Amino acid sequence: MFGKSWYEDVVKGNFVTMSRIFKTVDLFAGPGGLAEGFSSIRREGRPIFDIALSVEKEPSAFRTLRLRAFTRQFREIPDAYYRYIAGEISRDELIQAHPAEWKAAEEETALLELGSDDAKAVIDQRLDAIRGDGNDDTVLIGGPPCQAYSLVGRARNRGNSSYDPAADHRHFLYREYIRILDRLRPAAFIMENVKGILSSKVEGESIFERVLADLRNAGGAPDGYTLLPLVNEGKGRHGEHIIRSELYGIPQRRHRVILVGIRSDRLAVPSILTNHWLSADATTRSVADVLGDMPKLRSGLSRQADSEVAWRAAAVDAFEAAARACRADRAGELGDIAPVLDAHRATIDAAKEKLPRSDRRVTAVRDNWLSDWLIDDRLRALPNHETRGHMVTDLSRYAFAATFAERRGRSPKASEYPSALAPDHKNWESGKFADRFRVQTWNEPSTTITSHISKDGHYFIHPDPLQCRSLTVREAARLQTFPDNYFFEGNRTEQYVQVGNAVPPLLARQIAEVVLGLLEPDTDD
Repeated sequence: MFGKSWYEDVVKGNFVTMSRIFKTVDLFAGPGGLAEGFSSIRREGRPIFDIALSVEKEPSAFRTLRLRAFTRQFREIPDAYYRYIAGEISRDELIQAHPAEWKAAEEETALLELGSDDAKAVIDQRLDAIRGDGNDDTVLIGGPPCQAYSLVGRARNRGNSSYDPAADHRHFLYREYIRILDRLRPAAFIMENVKGILSSKVEGESIFERVLADLRNAGGAPDGYTLLPLVNEGKGRHGEHIIRSELYGIPQRRHRVILVGIRSDRLAVPSILTNHWLSADATTRSVADVLGDMPKLRSGLSRQADSEVAWRAAAVDAFEAAARACRADRAGELGDIAPVLDAHRATIDAAKEKLPRSDRRVTAVRDNWLSDWLIDDRLRALPNHETRGHMVTDLSRYAFAATFAERRGRSPKASEYPSALAPDHKNWESGKFADRFRVQTWNEPSTTITSHISKDGHYFIHPDPLQCRSLTVREAARLQTFPDNYFFEGNRTEQYVQVGNAVPPLLARQIAEVVLGLLEPDTDD
């Protein structure tokens, strides 16, 4: 009855039931985590939140964003897409196979730096058209870049004598969000940022209090928007706006400020002000749930010739050095760690199986709920799943850290490392970077996947000591709940940044369900 794409439905005149659709604008979109969650909610096969415009300034993230927008033009993702992400055809061949849908994706996405004059000239015209087409059913999602608000970023800025927070445009990019909110006047908005925004100040004034006031008064009238908490029992000041991802089925401890606003004139039904919170999940999803059955990989060797034989020799030396260091000056405290390091060294030395750096087999996810979201049976090959290279000097630290976590159930602090394994880092003994080398443990949610994973991987060591490596892009993406068919463009460093900066799509879907309930209180979707 229906064509495979929305384009075919329109051109061929196929019948499509006209039901309520919310035209959605995604700002500071990154690779599209929020849009992925919102667009996944469907009615009669069509997305209820129709992504009308996504804006991103970073070129590699934008390429990812546009590619994903392309897949949304179809009721069923075409075979050519799977061939492309498997490396069987080029991007140009993909576009040639479906030119109309690619053109629609081009119209949906914009490579622009929000806040610039050039961007305003383009964006404002699009916003006016979307507002007109949306019949008052529009939604705004996104969040300004967070570097200026993050606690780590502020610590670095304090070390810069010339840094002036009042002149840092990143503090005020939310004003562009407000400006667009004023112009679009959506029925609802979602704004995401790091927890550091709660304590960030400029010239003694709380940034967050200013943001709250500006959001409430957006749209040209005092209290034009009502801010509603997403959680029922938040802890601490403004805790009702802090979302702890691990409480909602995400296999990651990611804590973010997420603000939801409903235009006040859409709150005519009092009942929608109650029972609208996210539903906490009694099941805690762990690293093992999504990574435990993936094939074993080895890291590469950086700054020297890389091969499986060279890596195996380097890993054997690394485990031997780590065991020797444990016995040398912390024998009493690490007496249980050294023998396990020795055993792992022997296992690697005697192993007949050669570990690859990439294994593109599509593997299972242990948790059924996560599996339904992440796994795509049509995948030809698992994308973005290749290890990075590590310096030989770091392998012994990875070996120690992962083995320590295997025995103790937690990652070691800097103070627990043998002195021989201490890196040449001025802050190693200061206590400021106690988790400089941090292992993700199998039976717990991961720590927050951040863009720092693009730097060196030290904060994201794989829990299996025998692999002696950091997480791949795909492993990080699974912890972020990006579906396995979500392809990240760019080089590996750029891919890591995209994954680390994103909102977990499965969390975004749950937020979208809450927003839909607020906008359509009588629906059962």
